[in-house]
Amino acid sequence: MLVVGGVFVDVKGFAREKYLPLERNVGDVQVTAGGVCRNVAENLVKLGREARFVSMVDDNAIGREVREGLAAMGVDVEHVISAPNGMGMWLAILDEKGDLAGSISRQPDFSALEAYLRENGDAILAEVDGVALEFDMNADISSRVMAVAKRHGKPVYSIVGNMGVILKHPEYLHDVACFICNEMEAGRLFREDLTALEPEAMLEALKRGSAVAGIGAMVVTMGPKGAVYVDNSTGEFGYCPPLDVKVVDTTGAGDAFFSAAVAALMSGAPLSQAVQEGTRLAAQTLQIIGSCAD
Repeated sequence: MLVVGGVFVDVKGFAREKYLPLERNVGDVQVTAGGVCRNVAENLVKLGREARFVSMVDDNAIGREVREGLAAMGVDVEHVISAPNGMGMWLAILDEKGDLAGSISRQPDFSALEAYLRENGDAILAEVDGVALEFDMNADISSRVMAVAKRHGKPVYSIVGNMGVILKHPEYLHDVACFICNEMEAGRLFREDLTALEPEAMLEALKRGSAVAGIGAMVVTMGPKGAVYVDNSTGEFGYCPPLDVKVVDTTGAGDAFFSAAVAALMSGAPLSQAVQEGTRLAAQTLQIIGSCAD
């Protein structure tokens, strides 16, 4: 499977006691390689699927370490290029419960990847069985990958970065095989506040909103409330409850959910089973410090 997206360096601060935003908080600070699609590529190989990663890293020791680390895991990094400002940075603060209390991200400069895909995208996509695409790099990359994938008959599964491109071009979602996002992102797309909804009401909002938006299949994750899903092409819809686990670190759980759900869909599983697989891997990720469960 082809994974197209960015690489980030994650700097995470973990509060040891109650997190106070305006005070000095004692805890732990860790620096790890991250990024939505870097995490997806790692998760896919851990799930036993092939992952070919198309991305960028900085031309320095950190960038080389990220590339070599992915290769050592079994990710195909032939199309991970080096470029100035090729990696982003994500600064995250997690409270004493492991929940995200705040974050700031610095985006990479995607112009080098845009040029690389313009020259090589057709040949790359011709060789894969499906695409996991981070839409929010830039509109040119998203539209180009979508067009080439459609020409070659390859399904595209969309994962959210920051919603920037999706909100400007919601029509891109018409051609995705499945769109997976959380309740805040769904609310921004549907232009309504969904964060306080219980699963039954969320499912109704999803069915209504996805139909209006022209999205064939969509999943909305709700954190500790579970996930709801709808496939407008088959009429399948439903709710998957969460697994009861001790939460250590919430970051990366959404990427894990996406990875396992897409792996299941690519294997021919129905959407209901894919959501269950996503829920299981997300639960494993919640119990560790880091973005990917073993």
